[in-house]
Amino acid sequence: MGQTRTAEFEEFAAARWSSLIHLARLLTGGDRHRAEDLVQEALVKLWFAWPKVADEAPEAYARKVMVRAAARSARRRWWGERPVEHLPDVAALGDVSTAVAERSRLESALARLPARQRAAVVLRYYQDLPEAQVARLLGCPVGTARSHAARGVARLRLLLADVIEPVG
Repeated sequence: MGQTRTAEFEEFAAARWSSLIHLARLLTGGDRHRAEDLVQEALVKLWFAWPKVADEAPEAYARKVMVRAAARSARRRWWGERPVEHLPDVAALGDVSTAVAERSRLESALARLPARQRAAVVLRYYQDLPEAQVARLLGCPVGTARSHAARGVARLRLLLADVIEPVG
């Protein structure tokens, strides 16, 4: 890979890191460490495929790798770590407690969805991808992807019902 391609890849990785990490956190149910591993895995695979995908859709390629790796990871029973019920208290800067609490509730609810439903909801509604692209990333027909997303949203509504207040 020439110097230009290396610089292009590094520029892409630096520019999209934050977005990829956020997507990975949603795909992994809020686990920051697994999300970082997921992005790292996607970037390694993207590095090797860079000459083929650099001019077309490198972010779509990275998303596809992440969705598939997250699904594989969800099927495993052991990730080498043991989750804890409560995280240690960390001081927040300013009064962001409401936003953090809402994000935490949503991430917790997302984590309770099956992996494919979680991926469909995140890709469709967070990433705002069309149903056809979600289906391609999940490796299933459009109707199945639509069904995963609909079931995931319905389940999220049930899980979050106690915090959603009617408007008007």
